[in-house]
Amino acid sequence: MIEKNEKMEKQQLPFINRELSWMDFNARVLEEAFEKENPVMERIRFLSITASNLDEFFMVRVAGVKEQVESGYNRADFSGLTPAKLLPQLNTKIYGFTERQYSCLHRSIVPALKKNGIMFVTPDQMSEKQTAFISDYFDKVLFPVLTPLAVDRSRPFPFLANKSLNLAVRLKSKKSEESYFAVVQVPGILSRFLEVPSEEGRVFVLLEDVITYKLESLFELNEIQASCPFRITRDSDLEIDEEADDLLSEIVKSIKRRKRGKPVRLELLQRCDKETKEFLIEMLEIHKSEIYEVPGPLDLTFLSKFANLSGCEHLCFKPIKPVYPPAAFWGYSDMFEAIRDKDRMVHHPYESFECVVDFVRQAAEDENVLAIKQTLYRVSGHSPIVAALIRAAENGKQVTVLVELKARFDEENNILWAKKLEEAGCHVIYGLAGLKTHCKILLVVRRDEDGIRRYLHMATGNYNDSTAKIYTDIGVFTCKEPFGRDASSLFNVLTGYSLPPDYNKFAVAPHGLREFFVRMIQKEIANAQAGLPCGITAKVNSLVDPEIIELLYQASQANVPIRLIVRGICCLVPGLPGVSENITVISIVGQLLEHSRIFKFENAGNPKIYMGSADWMPRNLDRRVELVFPIEDEDLKERAFGILETMWNDNINARMLRSDTTYEHIDRRGKAPHNSQVEFSIMAQKAVKALQVPDASQPYKPIRNTAE
Repeated sequence: MIEKNEKMEKQQLPFINRELSWMDFNARVLEEAFEKENPVMERIRFLSITASNLDEFFMVRVAGVKEQVESGYNRADFSGLTPAKLLPQLNTKIYGFTERQYSCLHRSIVPALKKNGIMFVTPDQMSEKQTAFISDYFDKVLFPVLTPLAVDRSRPFPFLANKSLNLAVRLKSKKSEESYFAVVQVPGILSRFLEVPSEEGRVFVLLEDVITYKLESLFELNEIQASCPFRITRDSDLEIDEEADDLLSEIVKSIKRRKRGKPVRLELLQRCDKETKEFLIEMLEIHKSEIYEVPGPLDLTFLSKFANLSGCEHLCFKPIKPVYPPAAFWGYSDMFEAIRDKDRMVHHPYESFECVVDFVRQAAEDENVLAIKQTLYRVSGHSPIVAALIRAAENGKQVTVLVELKARFDEENNILWAKKLEEAGCHVIYGLAGLKTHCKILLVVRRDEDGIRRYLHMATGNYNDSTAKIYTDIGVFTCKEPFGRDASSLFNVLTGYSLPPDYNKFAVAPHGLREFFVRMIQKEIANAQAGLPCGITAKVNSLVDPEIIELLYQASQANVPIRLIVRGICCLVPGLPGVSENITVISIVGQLLEHSRIFKFENAGNPKIYMGSADWMPRNLDRRVELVFPIEDEDLKERAFGILETMWNDNINARMLRSDTTYEHIDRRGKAPHNSQVEFSIMAQKAVKALQVPDASQPYKPIRNTAE
């Protein structure tokens, strides 16, 4: 146990509830949608991200809190809130947030789109030519796809998929005057928005408005009394029996159960009539506190596709173009040779993830490569990494892949890849019982001229070529023997029944990573007390773990300067006199999603820096397989220090967490603007351009006619 400071024992430690802190993070994303300096299509994209984030938050976190309340669980968390006390606070925060989302859409984004000649209209705002166009689209495309479902005594309310958009229709029979309801699902397979002919600007209509306009075509024997779009969100947190004989089969069953989870949110248009609303409440058995009435449209996640509208590239951020090959591999055709010469570091997406893909491809084709071992947590739908691993197995390499089937919301995709890898002859492990394997590591065993050598790639992010274009992550290549031995030991733990070893360089969860961070923070406290140089700079996605937070408070009281870059949830309260006055926290939300984890400790004047897959959360330290590794090459250490400093100096994307738990933009008065993400891109481009300077000592190359 951590020895507690007497002053801190006399008071409850300040601790922000993680769910409320997450809502604050999503609010920071929403602020980017309000930001008029951002291009309008990027503002739309930020708004869609907040909607997607909120969906997942309801499906997992809100559903979990509701379940705790219903089960009578009344233990308070470290912030002092029981589930019963938290839920109303959470509801209040979500209602307010939802109002701001639609205020952003209607008062800020829609006018900005109109200025750029882009409009959404409803059928009653259209010309005859335009209504004829949508009628024709309905008859030829929509009508054959739609399936109206009547609800009466003989036909029960249909099962509705999670997050699907539907229309509730209140009907009255023209023959018997009997009233009843029907449900029409808006087909998700079709584009949610339809461009209609226009002589001025670009005009769009939403699919549900087209269906509403043509409802009479679906219910010719009835009189339509009212209609209203609605959407339900279901509890989607999987409960998996990890002791099952067939884990893959068990997860497939759990995914099916997810689709039928209990509704935790009902979204309706504000204009929904009373009878339709009461009908939906009764049929879905939903509480009135779980209803969100909004001005519309429902499900703002569709805006992510609208943000990619062809012809609107000038209304987007200037794209960050990855350099390839990155400076780390410039001039090398053989990646193994490059890594033998020196450790290599790549910073994505400023430097292309393609070099990681090429490393696996080269290993797959190299006759001297004997084995490839890799962990996969989230991979893309058309993964070139998996294709290269399959090719390696076909070429006779020993290929071992740990595919984490329990990666939330990627289970189905990972199951698909696991089966394909097995069919190709790879040895596939479906994760570990009771643990998620979240570490990012790739090991290539190769026969070199001087013997067997292990080549290693370790990273902060997933082996996913799609997200690597929008997530900031760092990867390191090395063939140093101590790292290679640790990698082999780690894979032996993952693939067999080996006990966790004493690693040479690695710090690995769940056995050892917590102890590592505790030891490193305590060492900084001891250095401060001894008058030696001290300090901690850490970049994580989330800071939740109570023990780590308490240690950081103790370090602050010992006058250790602490700088934290926490993108999302932060349960620590900085700047409190006597507790955390030496702690500063910033959050960076920008064009790219900050994903890398970096930890720097001043270490009495000999700074050490580490990177890895783990956040400071209980699940990462205690319930997952995570990897944190040191950067030891002096050049790479200096580069890593520089990466942290560049992020810390960001005053465009960064917000500071105040002691009252609110966030505010960094004060830029009198300071030059610094956008760390743009600066990293410029650095990568300059590094490659510097290598492209022609060598004056080389002879000129004449151009010859190759057709002769």
